Amino acid sequence: MGQRGSTQPEARVLLLGLDNAGKSTLLYKMKHNRLVGTVPTIGFNVEMFDVKKKKKNFALTVWDVGGQTEMRRHWPTFHQDTVAVVFVVDAADRDRAAEAKRELENTLTSEQLRGRPLAVLANKQDVDGSMTVTEIIDSFHLRKTCGDRDWFAQPCSASTGFGLEEALKRIGHMIKPPTESAPNVKENIRDTMNYIKFKSVRR
Repeated sequence: MGQRGSTQPEARVLLLGLDNAGKSTLLYKMKHNRLVGTVPTIGFNVEMFDVKKKKKNFALTVWDVGGQTEMRRHWPTFHQDTVAVVFVVDAADRDRAAEAKRELENTLTSEQLRGRPLAVLANKQDVDGSMTVTEIIDSFHLRKTCGDRDWFAQPCSASTGFGLEEALKRIGHMIKPPTESAPNVKENIRDTMNYIKFKSVRR
């Protein structure tokens, strides 16, 4: 999965999680296969991947949105046209597991995300004492919460790259290819920026 043409239809994937879950580190490791030093995301990052499914080429566009408390109220802004949600959990931070569970459940109640596939990435598996995928599935009640959608939980490490390639492939397999008439990447980024500016002015 490399660079892609900007005229390809876009399948938007939303990358969410609490602050310090490792979302941006994970995204850049997945894209560039190298560890990139990051600072807390104020706003969002966008990375694009070439995907081919059912003989159709399209851009898998991953939107990494900041996870700080003040940023979470903006998450619904990105729900429209999202084809899948990737929720990153800091598996090494047991103290915030309940907070992460609550934010995931709030996200999944969105009408715009109804039935959309979900990938839960249990990050920081390289840290001793991290929660296992089974622990997260059970404590987040994922089998019950995700009864109306395709989902999977994947152990990974944004630092080492463990599990990321497999996660990306599984995400690609879950989503439906966009139609040829779907907005292309540049149009979608522009429209999202305009919508955010409009909402900020209205506030």
